[in-house]
Amino acid sequence: MAKVLVERTDDGYVATNDRGASVALGNAGDPGSFTPVELLLAALGGCEIVTIEPLTAQRHHRLVRLAATVEAEKVAPTKLGTITVTYDIELPPGDDEALEVFRAVAGRVHERHCTVGRALREETESVQVLP
Repeated sequence: MAKVLVERTDDGYVATNDRGASVALGNAGDPGSFTPVELLLAALGGCEIVTIEPLTAQRHHRLVRLAATVEAEKVAPTKLGTITVTYDIELPPGDDEALEVFRAVAGRVHERHCTVGRALREETESVQVLP
């Protein structure tokens, strides 16, 4: 089970996991923080990259550089349009198969293996529990 605590603190808002990692949340323009939408985009990009990297490496095609820019525009005040993940990679020198392996792995990860992406594409129930 995944779980985070999101709370208001004296310094703003923070999300913390059970392992002690935390990230500051805020509104657009608040320095040193992510907006909730930015965290959603980071979650998608992070989910894909942390899944793609070990799969390409175990196939002996570890990329020199692996980065992704994740973008979406608001199409209404509370609705996002299409989310786009654009990769920036550097292939290992002399590895003629690395691009083909990356594309195959990245495609499978995007379609089937990234939990965040699947939650965005498929209906995922969200329940609110109030005191």
